[in-house]
Amino acid sequence: MYSVVISGTGLYQPPHVITNTELVEAFNAYADLQNAKNADAIAAGTHAALTHSSVEFIEKASGIKQRYVIEKSGVLDPNRMYPRFTERPDDQLSLMAEIGVDACKKALAAAGKQASDVDAIFCASANMQRAYPAMAVEIQAALGAGGYGFDMNVACSSATFALEQAFNAVRSGASRCVLVVNPEITSAHLEWRDRDCHFIFGDVCTALVVERADLAVSADQWEVLGTRLATQFSNNIRNNFGFMNRAEDSDPLARDKTFRQEGRKVFKEVVPIAAAHIEGHLAALAHSPTEVRRFWLHQANLGMNQLVIKKLVGEAAAAGSDIAPLILDTYANTASAGSIIAFHEHRADLKSGDLGVICSFGAGYSVGSVVVKKR
Repeated sequence: MYSVVISGTGLYQPPHVITNTELVEAFNAYADLQNAKNADAIAAGTHAALTHSSVEFIEKASGIKQRYVIEKSGVLDPNRMYPRFTERPDDQLSLMAEIGVDACKKALAAAGKQASDVDAIFCASANMQRAYPAMAVEIQAALGAGGYGFDMNVACSSATFALEQAFNAVRSGASRCVLVVNPEITSAHLEWRDRDCHFIFGDVCTALVVERADLAVSADQWEVLGTRLATQFSNNIRNNFGFMNRAEDSDPLARDKTFRQEGRKVFKEVVPIAAAHIEGHLAALAHSPTEVRRFWLHQANLGMNQLVIKKLVGEAAAAGSDIAPLILDTYANTASAGSIIAFHEHRADLKSGDLGVICSFGAGYSVGSVVVKKR
């Protein structure tokens, strides 16, 4: 068995920002249009009027202040309320592959590696742009990498689940160097017309280089001490969009064809699952939560992260503090990429020997944790 390190990370940041103020203005204009359209039914009590959103509501509910998106004009158009993407021909690089290649090139540069050093690419995302050919294989071809690639989807835990596959491939000797890439175009599957969730997501792409420690040349290396994954079925976060919709003669624009959740149930049920998972994983590696220098948690909701950290290390620490940095205030929820963004942006100050935990949790339910040590 080989020692395994994460030796480089890369981040693609979209060109556009949508502030909460912009988002609220667009949503409220949409709500006014819909209420006017359905005025008679609303007066008759057969149709519910849409309630306005507000900046205060969004920030209190989530801690999110803005989000990055690939395209914003469609999202902010009250007559549309979703992005405007241009369909690309089959011989042109797809949008998801394009942002994946960008993040991968940055991760390779950080690791001091070339695409020719890569043996495998795992593209892990909450939603894939298409069924086939695999996004990972398209990214592989665009980079000029060798070996193989495949796609995987475990919703918001996709990145940590892919990290375990990369860790096992490298540790066993099956691969020397693996790229894990997480393109999250969440703006395309968010329901921007739903007040309860219209503020949640943002677009991004992250990538990591996972390789044998004896072949790593980067000055910034993180030894992977262990990984742990768990799933427990729940319908509380769901998206029914898929290739069978046509055969079912279902409405492609129906509410269930975009992201939806039972937010209060998710909060109540996922927090104890995530905290217990991390604590159990650390115990199996002969460590306790108080020994961990930094937690890079899934970036979905400020309140969730605060409670997870409280359960792990007590009242003295809080999400958003040095021990559990937040990026969701500026990036929003970026599905599987959130914990990786936190790791990418908040690790430079740690010292050799410091312990860290990368952890994601989301639909499934799914929980994935990766315990690392600064070399």
